[in-house]
Amino acid sequence: MPAIRGPGSCMRGASGAPRLRRGAKDGELGSVSCSGWSAARGPLPPRSPRLRVGGRSARLAPVGAMEQGRTAYVNSKADGAEGEHLHQISTVGNSTNIKWHSCSVGKLERQELLRQKGCVIWITGLSGSGKSTLACALSRGLHSRGKLTYILDGDNVRHGLNSDLSFRAEDRAENIRRIGEVAKLFADAGLICIASLISPYRKDRSACRAMLPEGDFIEVFMDVPLQVCEARDPKGLYKLARAGKIKGFTGIDDPYEPPLDCEIVLQQKGPECASPCEMAEEVICFLEEKG
Repeated sequence: MPAIRGPGSCMRGASGAPRLRRGAKDGELGSVSCSGWSAARGPLPPRSPRLRVGGRSARLAPVGAMEQGRTAYVNSKADGAEGEHLHQISTVGNSTNIKWHSCSVGKLERQELLRQKGCVIWITGLSGSGKSTLACALSRGLHSRGKLTYILDGDNVRHGLNSDLSFRAEDRAENIRRIGEVAKLFADAGLICIASLISPYRKDRSACRAMLPEGDFIEVFMDVPLQVCEARDPKGLYKLARAGKIKGFTGIDDPYEPPLDCEIVLQQKGPECASPCEMAEEVICFLEEKG
């Protein structure tokens, strides 16, 4: 039988009897018991349990030592010790004890990879003013130039992420806040995010602008008169609102607050208006001028 070596066992020869191993001092030979502990060294000490991790056996620290370590960590924070972990813990809204985790790959690296600058193009205006049509034309124009875009259309987002929200004022504000946060993530990823939604209130649009660095939020106002939008009525919503079947409809019984300091105004005063491609080119020219 070949010799067997293992944790907590001695070496045995072919006869099964314990073999001798050379001592640690002066080349002496000493007997080894089957427990692997020399009889001359006294009784076996208590052994801590083992934990097998990834095929390797690791000795667990005694519970007392673990508790002491935990207490020391908690006390170091409670005592105000210099701890980077303590300073990074924060509270945001109703979320407590959270920490922002950074990555070595940031917005600049992603922009360099995509060869473009991430930003948000926020298209606002009355229902029927042509926001979604412009968003698609703009996305196509940028795509043809090798730019990566994504459209956050107001109705589309309400099919999923914001399907739990109504059209009450407080829900409309939350709808815009969520879209603003998602748009910010897209811009941080290096994409050109095109948000297309009525977003009737200035304070909500301003809050979205404040989420991004200076220059990364481009507000586009579709300045189309109410009577033109109502004449178009692509969804039949104005007719329902006039009949009293829809309450709180923007432009009818709920206000729309035009932007005061937007970057681009696409205006239509008469029956004739520029084509979606022409309006998209105007926005693209602005982007190219701003770099």
